Parts: sequence; structure tokens; C-alpha cells
Amino acid sequence: MAIVTSIEKDLDRLIRSPNPTMTSCTYLVGEFEGVRMIQLDTAGSADRKMPGKTSQTQQFTSGSAHQLYRILKSEFGFKD
Repeated sequence: MAIVTSIEKDLDRLIRSPNPTMTSCTYLVGEFEGVRMIQLDTAGSADRKMPGKTSQTQQFTSGSAHQLYRILKSEFGFKD
């Protein structure tokens, strides 16, 4: 688990192919010491020893979540 503090585009590398593993993602929202956070949890794939068990966890503060929002808007052309 990690708290994402900033997001930067890696201009030196490209995604060469999509990852063949598919999984689901859930999110939780909470507040700790006055800081609102969102947590994204991905589950282990069906091929794992314990399918469905939380595999990766990322927590975003308001600042890093807003940064991700702007990136998604820009990269996918989302409109408000």
C-alpha cells in the first residue's frame, strides 16, 4: 500500500502492449486526521492462488486525486 503524493508522465517510455491479466477494482473513501482520501484496491486475478484477494492498494489525497482527474480528462478527452 502507498499514498500517492504526485503523478508525473514518464516521457521516456511507452506502453508496448496491454497487460493480459484482467481484474476488478473497488474503492473506499475515508478521512484521517482531517485528510480525505480515496483508496483503490485491485483484486488478484482468477489464476492466482487466492483469486479475489486484494493485490494492490493505492491511496490518493485530494491533491493527487485532482491531479489524476486532470490527467484522465486530458488523455481521454473527457468533458465536464
